[in-house]
Amino acid sequence: MSNSLFSKEMQDQLKELKGQLSKGRDTNSPEDENQKPTEPVSLPTQKQVNKTVKQMASEHIDDDKVLFMQAMHGVNQLEDKNVRSPANASKAGKPDATTLSKRAAAQGSEASDLGAGLSDMQALLNPVAAEAYLSYKQPTLQNKIFDQLKKGKLRWYDAVDIHGCTIEEARVAMTQLLSQAKQKNETMVKIVHGKGSEAILKTCVNGWLRQLPEVLAFCSAPPKDGGNGAVLVLLKKSKADGE
Repeated sequence: MSNSLFSKEMQDQLKELKGQLSKGRDTNSPEDENQKPTEPVSLPTQKQVNKTVKQMASEHIDDDKVLFMQAMHGVNQLEDKNVRSPANASKAGKPDATTLSKRAAAQGSEASDLGAGLSDMQALLNPVAAEAYLSYKQPTLQNKIFDQLKKGKLRWYDAVDIHGCTIEEARVAMTQLLSQAKQKNETMVKIVHGKGSEAILKTCVNGWLRQLPEVLAFCSAPPKDGGNGAVLVLLKKSKADGE
């Protein structure tokens, strides 16, 4: 290993070791037998030698690290734009109320038919409190399935947030979400209605869903899905499944 890899201090230590070893050999064979022998030289132990070598090796490694860092200076990690983050993927799967309203206007009939018989007045005649727990099921639905719904054990596929919407916008967005789920043959959706001081939208959602025969059951969501500010809705399966 070249001495250029070591610092000046390490090179001096190495020279000192060599000198001590050389003196040790001289004491074993004095040039003049009558000459008074010199005092024995204390040679470095194997442990000391190993320690020195280890220090030298460490310094060599540190030098390599320095060279590597210098070579990598100014290098930035490339961003893979072809990979979509989970947050973006989740956001893409949850259209807002405005998007759903525009989609409903463009698609026309089916979403309009779904909400055609809904009565805002009937919904508003049965107000609910902001913190009220909503719960509804059709008599034909098994209690076991309804319990799973209330415990949040049934996976929902699509969701819409109607915060800040007018009653008209909220109704259109909700019916569009349900129509979209029906087309995809999805049976679980989530509607985030919020609470508000008067819980107007919560009252409307509670009343609208009870008027739709496509809705088998709904209940307020578990805390992880919005709590009393959202509902999980269980829909009938499409007739295309043969049911």
